[in-house]
Amino acid sequence: MSLADRLDSVRKSATPTTGTETAPGAPAQKRRTVDPFSEVKERVHQALIENLGPRLYDPHLPEAELAAQVRTTLQKTIDSEQTPLSHSDRTRIAQEVSDEILGHGPLEPLLRDPEISEIMVNGADSIYVERSGKLYPVETHFSSEAHLRRVIDKIVGRVGRRVDEASPLVDARLPDGSRVNAVIAPIALDGAMLTIRKFSKDPFNDADLIAFGTMTVAVRDFVKACVRGRRNIVISGGTGSGKTTLLNVISSFIPEDERIVTIEDAAELQLHQDHVLRLESRPSNIEGRGEIAIRDLVKNSLRMRPDRIVVGEIRDGAALDMLQAMNTGHDGSITTLHANSPRDSLARLETMVLMAGVDLPVRAIREQVAGALDMVIQQARLKDGSRRITAISEVVGMEGEVITLQDIFTFDFSAGRDEQGRFKGGLVSTGLRPKFTQELADMGVELSPTLFTFGARL
Repeated sequence: MSLADRLDSVRKSATPTTGTETAPGAPAQKRRTVDPFSEVKERVHQALIENLGPRLYDPHLPEAELAAQVRTTLQKTIDSEQTPLSHSDRTRIAQEVSDEILGHGPLEPLLRDPEISEIMVNGADSIYVERSGKLYPVETHFSSEAHLRRVIDKIVGRVGRRVDEASPLVDARLPDGSRVNAVIAPIALDGAMLTIRKFSKDPFNDADLIAFGTMTVAVRDFVKACVRGRRNIVISGGTGSGKTTLLNVISSFIPEDERIVTIEDAAELQLHQDHVLRLESRPSNIEGRGEIAIRDLVKNSLRMRPDRIVVGEIRDGAALDMLQAMNTGHDGSITTLHANSPRDSLARLETMVLMAGVDLPVRAIREQVAGALDMVIQQARLKDGSRRITAISEVVGMEGEVITLQDIFTFDFSAGRDEQGRFKGGLVSTGLRPKFTQELADMGVELSPTLFTFGARL
């Protein structure tokens, strides 16, 4: 896009209207609130473009310096505005125009709100947010479908990706690591849709998950022992259940002296060990070339001398390569996948191996799964909005044609709910001791025998 086109794009950008949240379950806001300062904002916006011009897109200008210049020019422009404005109105106009120029327009206030974990744009007139696991509609909206498309183009363009009629689906990320998915016409029938899963600037650690009730101290200690004992782990769960957050926390238990390769569609993991190599997949270009898939990265990682491989999510034939990596000396590797239960996760792995296009008998695939995996951790988002670990199961081996799986800990749903509707239950021991306990002991990792007392609440 030429500089003239980019300037014209910014010139056409309208400024959104913001409002307050409505009660949960209320219908989406389809009527736009009339903004009494829309004409003032348009004049200020136009004057800002004329004053700064090409500096807005100077690649050599640091972002902090550009932001300072925009705000200084913005303040001068508003001060010269003839329309009578209160101090609060001037501040609001300055903030909204600044968000439009430097940020993501009407989404900026939502991105700044630390209590919001997800933003769902269902078209220019309908935006929902997630707070504490519950969905709420907000009155914020885009001025038009074209305005929403410009914001989407700005987000995906920053990470070298594209979205258009030929490629109407795109996964991307914001500079802070937040995961972005956009869908446009002709796939999206009612207007472009945008979903942003916010990534915490201060990533959650094990203490945070304990405070949230996702896990307990005993569960943390057990999982930490399994990671240090180089068990191969799959984290299973539904969309939005907190798999990536749990993966980030579990990966933090990997010892500092090991070489870790992380592989992701959109880089989200934030490991603090010294020896971490981060790889990110790449979609094909406009000619349909240049794609680097997760499977390619898993294959390449084997040549990078990793001690452990951490894959953000397995969803296709990369499952075969991941299993082979786990079976060929890369013990202690971790990944996630979508499944409703530990047993379902094994069935999904089997299906994804078949997607690799390799003609393997089912028994051979199951033997690969049984030989590679040691443990499945099931994560779920419950009806009360909380995210909990609901099962920890051990992959024992094969019995005939079936992979043997035994639950070590399961969630006690029979405990009921409290006055606020939150589940009172937690993980309870099934009384079965993992068969890899002796292997952990041989590596100097001890597990407390009291963990495996039948009915013990963790």
